[in-house]
Amino acid sequence: MSSDPSIRDYDRPAGGWDALKSVARQLVREDVGVEGARTLLRTNQPDGFDCPGCAWPDRDHASTFEFCENGAKAVAAEATRRRAGPDLFARHSVSQLAEYSDHWLESQGRLTTPMRYDAASDHYVPVTWDEAFALVARHLRALPSPDEAVFYTSGRTSNEAAFLYQLFVREYGTNNFPDCSNMCHESSGTALKKQVGVGKGTVTLQDFEQADCILVFGQNPGTNHPRMLGELRDAARRGCRIAAFNPLRERGLERFADPQDKLEMLRGGSTLIASDYFQLKIGGDLAAVKGIIKHVLERDADALARGEASLLDRDFFDAHTSGFEAFAADVRAESWDTIIAESGLDEAQLRRAGDLYLQSERVIACWGMGITQHRHSVATIHMIANLMLLRGHIGRPGAGLCPVRGHSNVQGDRTMMIWERPPAAFLDRLGEVFGFEPPRAPGFDTVAAIEAMIDGRAKVFFAMGGNFAVATPDSDATARGLRSCALTVNVTTKLNRSHLVHGREALILPCLGRTEIDVQAAGPQGVTVEDSMSMVHMSAGIHAPASDTLLSEPAIVARLAQATLGARSKVDWDWLVEDYDRIRDLIARVFDDFHDFNARVRVPGGFRLSNGASVRRWDTGDGRARFVPAAVPVDSPVHRARAERSAQPVFTLATMRSHDQYNTTIYGLDDRYRGVFGERRALFANAADIAALGLAPGDRVDLESLSDDGVRRQARGFLLVAYDIPRGCLAAYYPETNPLVPLGSFADESRTPTSKSVPVIVVPHVADATAPRQRDIPATVVG
Repeated sequence: MSSDPSIRDYDRPAGGWDALKSVARQLVREDVGVEGARTLLRTNQPDGFDCPGCAWPDRDHASTFEFCENGAKAVAAEATRRRAGPDLFARHSVSQLAEYSDHWLESQGRLTTPMRYDAASDHYVPVTWDEAFALVARHLRALPSPDEAVFYTSGRTSNEAAFLYQLFVREYGTNNFPDCSNMCHESSGTALKKQVGVGKGTVTLQDFEQADCILVFGQNPGTNHPRMLGELRDAARRGCRIAAFNPLRERGLERFADPQDKLEMLRGGSTLIASDYFQLKIGGDLAAVKGIIKHVLERDADALARGEASLLDRDFFDAHTSGFEAFAADVRAESWDTIIAESGLDEAQLRRAGDLYLQSERVIACWGMGITQHRHSVATIHMIANLMLLRGHIGRPGAGLCPVRGHSNVQGDRTMMIWERPPAAFLDRLGEVFGFEPPRAPGFDTVAAIEAMIDGRAKVFFAMGGNFAVATPDSDATARGLRSCALTVNVTTKLNRSHLVHGREALILPCLGRTEIDVQAAGPQGVTVEDSMSMVHMSAGIHAPASDTLLSEPAIVARLAQATLGARSKVDWDWLVEDYDRIRDLIARVFDDFHDFNARVRVPGGFRLSNGASVRRWDTGDGRARFVPAAVPVDSPVHRARAERSAQPVFTLATMRSHDQYNTTIYGLDDRYRGVFGERRALFANAADIAALGLAPGDRVDLESLSDDGVRRQARGFLLVAYDIPRGCLAAYYPETNPLVPLGSFADESRTPTSKSVPVIVVPHVADATAPRQRDIPATVVG
């Protein structure tokens, strides 16, 4: 970590020349060379590869290079010429590696060789692929029950790898599939499936061209989905109103300069993004949306009283919905005082937002993890969908629901049934196609998997990508669980902290990246992914593999299945991996939506999966979209903590990414748009709150979260940064604040960890000489 962090105002637009400069610096840091730089120009092109970053869709997946700062950094990280080979592990024990920061670990470069943990020396040592698969198979076959193994999946895994993975694990005998969806948009899927019959968004990019109002809730596209800013910019330029609902003032929601617009770049121009910015309290979205709806219902009642036409789409209600009257009665009964107190917005602001909605003919509602990671997240998403149903803004052009997913194939992995609660119809079809009886009992989600590892009910942990130890809540509890395992295995491209928080035996299995050429018996292969708007398209690597010993993810799954299941398997794993078209043919036999998969995915731009709600077909049981009432929460963990500690300020903490970060991958130590440079342990607070604590910006503080389980959770040494955020609210980066999120605190129904609403107290920092200090020494010095 830099010993001299700096905090300074950033008043330039998102994107622009600073984005290009940041990418240039990253290319140098990653040492990608000329060939690696050229690789960027083949991103998201018909004959190139899909960006391994976010799941925001491309224009027909056939345009010229679409610049995205964090996508470029993700490609550079994969195309680096640095190598984390056996020599790195020979020089450093696991204990020594654990002293370094996540940023340093990432900067060591691409892993090249399968590695096995040697407890006697505390080092990872090389192992052959055959030995590695035999070790995993021996552990899996020795378990008294398949349910004692856990199979985690990251959202970077392709459809082909995910399908083979779930097939192997279910033939092995368990539904234990915790995945990154459990920690991000599980709340979205849970709410939407119940309400409109599909757990995905209902819009396409073409809808953004027609909308005259876009509502953005709990999302920071400038950092998390930079390519989305292009759509918002174009919409703003043609007069579309864009309303941002976000506790923090985020630069990407204010102004954007498109690095692909040569004229705008040369002139130093930019585009205003948000026409309206509503800074509500953290977790206040449900109350805010309910207040907007209350205003709309009051305006509608006034119109009817004057003998005018209804402001609501009552024909749509009659033909397509149920539950409106009960829902409307619930809204009318909610008091304005409660709505105002819990949203953090005054009545005039809420009525202004309601009028904006009423003045718009085509509305899109977008949201991110600022919505999905609260105790009341599912109810909040119900309320957003209720708002859209009021005037028929689902299932027609220019309008709809848009949960903005994170990792590149997180939505596709769930479509492939990486899910701990698979529907019976899918299991029936899987058994019919492959000739075995799949397990029927629900498996472990992420929280349940950690609990099972801690108490000994799960003894083997296998991760297909990701950084589980860092991505999960309650870091100490997660570490206890992983260290209790007999075996932990991580399939990965780079070194990360999860490899250092391991079981009694452990393996690191290096795989090909999305940018690399994957050659199997039938020749070079392509894989497919599904973006946030249900478009499925092909991706084929163009770069030479980082090592000739790397295997693809499908090959790793196939060889593991062979080693574990042997002759009892009903699947010819070798034959499938020879040609990925064969995998896609089987996917088409299991999922009707993927009929003619190989032909349709080779059409430029791919194809869109069916989406009933987008055509007003509601797969909800009764064939109707449902209005779902929900009370404004007034008894959350934050409410209870404040009641119990009335003499001490209790704040609501939201964890978030920095701009130089993608999920758990730390590209650098700067957060340009928020004005933080060279510092990860930053705490963003209202200046008045800082003063009320008797502190000053630049002071160091410690955080302690408050929960009902009696466990003391702390995160120490955070730099106070005065920021435009409502009083009583704090924000800080994860994974540094993940230790503060209790394992037992999760969203109702979806069980998503409540990482965006953690009750905390703040105290002056007290140095702890016994605490380990992470080092962040450049790779050229140490690695």
